Amino acid sequence: MNRPHRKLFSSRLDSFSGVTALILLAMLGMKTLSQAGELPDPADHLPPNIQRLTWFGERADWRHDGERFVFLNRAYGDVYEYDLKTGRILPCTDHFKHHGFVRAHYLANGDLLLSGPQTTFDRTDPKARQQARDASELLVLDKSFTKPPVALGIQCNEGPAVSRKSMKIAWTHGHQDHISTGEIVMEGASPELMKPVLKNRQLVLKTQDFPEGERPRQWIETQNFVPGNENLLTVTAYEIQNTTNTETYLLDLNSGKLTNLSQTADRYEECEGVFPDGRWTLVESSEFLNVRWPLVDLYKLALDGSGTRQRLTHFTDFKGWKGAEGVVSDDGRFLLFQNGKSGQESGVGFGIFLMKLDDQPR
Repeated sequence: MNRPHRKLFSSRLDSFSGVTALILLAMLGMKTLSQAGELPDPADHLPPNIQRLTWFGERADWRHDGERFVFLNRAYGDVYEYDLKTGRILPCTDHFKHHGFVRAHYLANGDLLLSGPQTTFDRTDPKARQQARDASELLVLDKSFTKPPVALGIQCNEGPAVSRKSMKIAWTHGHQDHISTGEIVMEGASPELMKPVLKNRQLVLKTQDFPEGERPRQWIETQNFVPGNENLLTVTAYEIQNTTNTETYLLDLNSGKLTNLSQTADRYEECEGVFPDGRWTLVESSEFLNVRWPLVDLYKLALDGSGTRQRLTHFTDFKGWKGAEGVVSDDGRFLLFQNGKSGQESGVGFGIFLMKLDDQPR
């Protein structure tokens, strides 16, 4: 069945045999002009397979039917849902008191898993903002967007990993040096009293579990369960061996085995959304050149450990810009991502973009 958001793209796509050729041609032109200093903003010069959807917002996540997505209007802000058929934006979190959110993910049942600070804080103080992010809690918001969320009673650093098929989640906690898994179940004496509860909690990874020679200085972060085999979890390890090197790993939840997927001593490689075929993950990647948090673009990285990668965005061809925070639709045909600027807080975005990943008829 044709999906409504395919109509967002111009008929320009139909005159070419494939998206790959379009991307290559567009990128060659973009790079040449960018080097000449004529294109300061990549959003003004997008290839035909990318369309801008919003001029604000960050950290998008697909609904599992691919017809809508949620995003934050800003860090520590509210959550909104975007309807790709109509272009309408629905507020999700303006009906209850809160201190803002840093993540929102669709659970398998359609509810939202939110992550946000537990108390008020000084939004003008960078240290207070970071502490609020580190001390965020996980909550479940009913899909009706009419009820207050229910706290799961756990602290979460950065974003959780959420299963596409079950209510299983993973999250980073402590000093961003531990990862645990659990399952959200509904409990209550009657249907009216049912509420989400986190069960089967299990600590699955600590910074100290990484092999000698590959151990991160402190920080690790979970990202995604691998479709087709949810005993595998993608994980980022930051500042390997006290350097600026960041790598993407695959964690086997049964054996505890860690596989370095990116295998690059000279690049920043932070994993993002996984592809539904279970063969690839997105990574934010850059030649960091001794920079801790460089400007990045999105690449596909193979999950087979070969280190094979393919570049998808070219926002860093324009000085001071990046393309980041990518997530792939459940059918594997579309990618949501955001733009970002140098000198901004981690994860800050200035709009949501939609990329078409294939050349199938709309």
